[in-house]
Amino acid sequence: MAKEIISDEPTKTHWAIALDWFQQNNRSISVLIENYLCPKCAKQLSAEGKESSTEALMPTIHDCCSQTPGFINERLPILESIFRLFLSNGNQPLELEELGQQLSELRGGDPYRTSPETLLCLLKSDQYYGLQETNE
Repeated sequence: MAKEIISDEPTKTHWAIALDWFQQNNRSISVLIENYLCPKCAKQLSAEGKESSTEALMPTIHDCCSQTPGFINERLPILESIFRLFLSNGNQPLELEELGQQLSELRGGDPYRTSPETLLCLLKSDQYYGLQETNE
């Protein structure tokens, strides 16, 4: 089996949550995102008794829930941390290098699991969070 060679070029690509990926795969991103609401926002959503849209949930996570201590921490799986990072930054595309730096800081220093090479491998194998390259 040939070993895959990773060049520097893939680190210049941008990654983000591909919202259309969920629809194409018959999944609901809104249901997934609701799991990341802080208790206060979850209670508010429950009190309203209506289904929230992705457009309403993303800013809530960005503005409130992601500010909760431990929203991203070293105990989480890396892909989970990546997904949470994109939720917290409003799904702004990031290059692998920048993604790795931010994750390392948020996870209390984690240089091996947040290296561009490791992140590229994980991102390419994602089949749950809709993390994909963008045309940014």
